[in-house]
Amino acid sequence: MQGSCVVTSAQAADVEEITQVLRRSIAELCVADHLGETSKLEPWLANKTSENVLQWIEGPDLVVAAHLQTDSTRFIAGVGMASTVGEVLLNYVHPDARLGGVSKAVMLSLEDHLRKLGLTKARLTSTVTAERFYRSIGYVETGGTRSHRGVVVRDFEKVF
Repeated sequence: MQGSCVVTSAQAADVEEITQVLRRSIAELCVADHLGETSKLEPWLANKTSENVLQWIEGPDLVVAAHLQTDSTRFIAGVGMASTVGEVLLNYVHPDARLGGVSKAVMLSLEDHLRKLGLTKARLTSTVTAERFYRSIGYVETGGTRSHRGVVVRDFEKVF
């Protein structure tokens, strides 16, 4: 799905749509990580609730929503979150917007925010699904492979 992408701070009115983007992205796009196994998928989805999303939006960390405008539709195509100490906590894209530049727009917005806070680098934990993407935008691996909630992850960082 192609259209114009605008990244803005997430609003409380977006909670339900953001929650669905998070849950669908994990369930549908991260199959290489959870392999469709309930024992891996359910722990990953456990905190992706409307109540938590609202707390994240109202909290100190920056939560952004990428709004994609097509001919007749405007919807949240991506969601990101970064902490005030430089950790990218979320970067998920709606399955219908995959490979359309949404994740890159979200990451650029988060990185810009971190620079404005005076930080000189961003850190994140990547799944197997997202590793190639993070490498393509300048992130380098900083640690070995480990398991988080049964999913294989690696730590990355980018110096600005």
